[in-house]
Amino acid sequence: MKPTLHGGSPSGRKVIWKVLLANTFEIRAFETGNPQSPANAIPPSAIAYGHVRYVVGTDPEQLMPRLREHLDKQGFNDIELKAERDPMYATRLDPDHPWARWVVGSLSTTYGGEIAVMPNLGGSLPNDVFADVLGLPTIWVPHSYAGCSQHAPNEHILEG
Repeated sequence: MKPTLHGGSPSGRKVIWKVLLANTFEIRAFETGNPQSPANAIPPSAIAYGHVRYVVGTDPEQLMPRLREHLDKQGFNDIELKAERDPMYATRLDPDHPWARWVVGSLSTTYGGEIAVMPNLGGSLPNDVFADVLGLPTIWVPHSYAGCSQHAPNEHILEG
């Protein structure tokens, strides 16, 4: 059975393709102002904690220099950037790989229907340890449905 990719196409700009085939940046937390003494003024400083999820073909080592260059061009030279963790490199197994076909066939038989195959996850995993370092074909089978909101009740809200 040939796996089928679901969710439209990159040119259709469907949400699933944005998550799976484009780098994403999230603000995980931020601090600004003084909550104990709020003022009706722009705070003098702020700090934000972000997270980047990479897709295959992106060199994470290039992100900070490119972001620095972009901020400088926009006149934000005073913004300090600091990478606190090593990046998680993206991986992707070809859906035509024999292991992928075997898993799809097995799941289709077990489920009794067509299986949706996504080229990679929209989340961050240290999968490169298995795929790139050890050279193992890897497949992740989700344990829930796409809109379960297991991280937060509003995790599937799209901006823009």
